[in-house]
Amino acid sequence: MKREERRKSPQEKLDLHQIWRRLYADRMLYIILLPTILYFLIFRLWPIIGMRLAFYDYKARGPWIFVGLKYFKMIFKTSAFMDILSNTLIISFMKFILLFPFFVLFAILLNELRVIGFRKYVQVISYLPHFLSWVVIAGIWIAALSPSTGSVNQILGIFNLPSMDFMTDKTKIRWILMLSEAWRSIGWDSIFYFTAILGISPSLYEAAEIDGANRVGIIRYIILPALVTPMVTVFILNLGFFLNAGFDQVLNFSNDAVLSTVDILDTYIYRIGIQNAQYSLSTAVSLIKGVVGVFLVLATHIISKKVTGKGVW
Repeated sequence: MKREERRKSPQEKLDLHQIWRRLYADRMLYIILLPTILYFLIFRLWPIIGMRLAFYDYKARGPWIFVGLKYFKMIFKTSAFMDILSNTLIISFMKFILLFPFFVLFAILLNELRVIGFRKYVQVISYLPHFLSWVVIAGIWIAALSPSTGSVNQILGIFNLPSMDFMTDKTKIRWILMLSEAWRSIGWDSIFYFTAILGISPSLYEAAEIDGANRVGIIRYIILPALVTPMVTVFILNLGFFLNAGFDQVLNFSNDAVLSTVDILDTYIYRIGIQNAQYSLSTAVSLIKGVVGVFLVLATHIISKKVTGKGVW
């Protein structure tokens, strides 16, 4: 055994030396990656340690007293919690599930544009809203939907239709959230699918044209099958954020008139945690969100593996 270890030792040293040489050769890439790593360490992994606060009675100056599942029981006994959870599920379904096919469709339509200059123009225009904050986007939409000076109501007036106060209408506010999300994300969220389409071998298109396939046939039998893996991957990963219905968006679009319709878990956590200083209770709600998100990802991955043979890993 000692002789074998002595024989392996130079090889191990050589491998370690090669690893360090490779790391040094790619040092600029790792330096560029460093801010992202620090972001996840500080804002994603470090807060996990603080999740234990959900099981303690937090006191800023005194000792923390272990209370077990006290705050979890308190959450489900709160009358407003189920309404907030319902709002979160509905808004998340509208934004993640209903919009999902449109991102794929936009990528396919973008690929069908034959004028390269016009395609790039459409790409730039569709990508730009993604870089705007929700504060700016909310200001644009609120101004456009204003009952007195908004452009939408002015257009309705041209057709002798009555003006509507969209932002205070409980039946319309969720659709406004979905449409504004689509306006902001349709270009950016279609990049992954558009890149997958560009990666399809040209020989497949040539073979399909020789067989007499038209554009619809090419989309159906070549493009869509090539998009199955990216679609499954993105869908499963997005389910991990299913209960994140969009804190920034809802906070900027909501008002007292529609709060009961758009109040979600994130705004609830913000109120009880930041405004009311109930840190243990807000941490318990966050922990529930995280556990449900992990469960959705794992469950969907397993189901997808059995049904389609494709998953995240």
